[in-house]
Amino acid sequence: MMRRMMTTAAAVAMLTGVVGLRADAKRWWSHVEALASDGMEGRNTGSPGHTRAADYVAAQFKSDGLEPAGAGGYIQPVAFKTRTIVEARSSLALVRSGKTETLTLGEDANISVRVDPAPSVDAPLVFVGYGLNIPERNINDFAGVSLTGAMVVYVSSTPRSLPGPLQAHFGSAAERWKMYKAAGAIGTISIANPKSMDIPWARSTLARLAPAMSLADPALDDAPGQQLSVTWNPAHADKLLAGSGHTFQEMLDLVDAGKPVPSFALPARLKATTTVERADVVSQNVAGILRGADPARRNEFVVVSAHLDHLGTGGAVKGDTIYNGAMDNASGIAAILEVAASLHESGVRPARSILFVAVTGEEKGELGSRYFAAHPTVPRASMVANVNTDMFLPLFPLKTLMVLGLDESDLGQDIRATAKQLGLSVQADPEPQRNRFVRSDQYSFVKAGIPALAMKVGYEANTPEAATAAKWTAERYHAPSDDLTQPIDLSAAEKYVDVVRTVAVRIANRADRPKWNDASFFKRFAQ
Repeated sequence: MMRRMMTTAAAVAMLTGVVGLRADAKRWWSHVEALASDGMEGRNTGSPGHTRAADYVAAQFKSDGLEPAGAGGYIQPVAFKTRTIVEARSSLALVRSGKTETLTLGEDANISVRVDPAPSVDAPLVFVGYGLNIPERNINDFAGVSLTGAMVVYVSSTPRSLPGPLQAHFGSAAERWKMYKAAGAIGTISIANPKSMDIPWARSTLARLAPAMSLADPALDDAPGQQLSVTWNPAHADKLLAGSGHTFQEMLDLVDAGKPVPSFALPARLKATTTVERADVVSQNVAGILRGADPARRNEFVVVSAHLDHLGTGGAVKGDTIYNGAMDNASGIAAILEVAASLHESGVRPARSILFVAVTGEEKGELGSRYFAAHPTVPRASMVANVNTDMFLPLFPLKTLMVLGLDESDLGQDIRATAKQLGLSVQADPEPQRNRFVRSDQYSFVKAGIPALAMKVGYEANTPEAATAAKWTAERYHAPSDDLTQPIDLSAAEKYVDVVRTVAVRIANRADRPKWNDASFFKRFAQ
């Protein structure tokens, strides 16, 4: 369903917190309007709508006096392999005691084509609780079971004994597959904990027929050797556990209590057949440089990033098929555009250069940023820090800044000083079970050894602000209703832009390079 574009006056009337706003806050909103318009068709990676959005960003970079930092201009082309499941010629079934139970794709479970699936799989099932093997943390969910040739079944949760960033890191699909492959497994079945699901199954399953992507560069394959990836509807998880002597609710109760979850072979096999249509597409990262003023440091870069892509068009929700992605993440792109514009207008030239990057493919698994981190358009060792913006959600006044990566590097000192200067408090992620630390593009830079931060509008637990954020996630996240008609607090967006600009300039003016804290797990990735 195509929606009539609001007039600027109508849009501003819909927004809150408009009294006393600077003109740049309204300019921020104008970028959101442009990028999240129906004409951009949801900015799906590799789509004509995404190309139009990339051209828009490149034009803004040029207008703001940034040096081109793509491949012969502002654009860095990124090649992808796409896969679309042919569901009518694909199937899943459980075989137990010689009897076959055919499963309903879309309702019982889905075959994920983020992993390139084998045409057929017939394998035993082994439940491994949290599904983690981390010797340095004395965690081994594989003890007492054999994963050789098996499909690993796990609950998509992590033990509370792990710090939040490590819960996110080890709970990521790529890190999990390293463990499972080393143990001899051939594939995975993940079951979400309903309490930590951002998107209800009924809505998330609508995306199963959309193309999935991987980078064409085989060196950047996160799942080498994986034959099958299945996501299971938690409401139907007892179909998997039938005959094991356990129920899924029993497993969830252990997870919720922070207790160990048992591992055991399941008395069933999974049979899968998958037919996939494949294609090649090219999408765009967009990069520009605000050149630093110090001859000794101007060839070092603070990378300021946000993802440009969203979900495109898809399953209809209330008759609407365009997933505009206004807050996810036109808002973040608009923020970095506003930072670039305001620095240009003010004539501020920090010591180091600031490299602005709008990346593609975040919704496909942070692929555009992963490509950029592996194939940067500046020398890799010259990137000293990353400041990332993704879905910062200006839904209410900005009083608390949620910072991902707050205590992993000495960038924590920079963001704390920035927050104090702007009259804000600072918090680490209050909901580590949602794995935010690895779910956006700062993680690509972290894995490349580059200290990184990402910030959002924060809130305390059990407050009206927390309820507002939870309601937005339940109703608008990855839904067509993340559009231009939702209520937004422009004053929060204005202050957030101030945060990004101030911390980026502060880092760029540091006498020393940012460094990982000695206690940080991620220090091991340093160049």
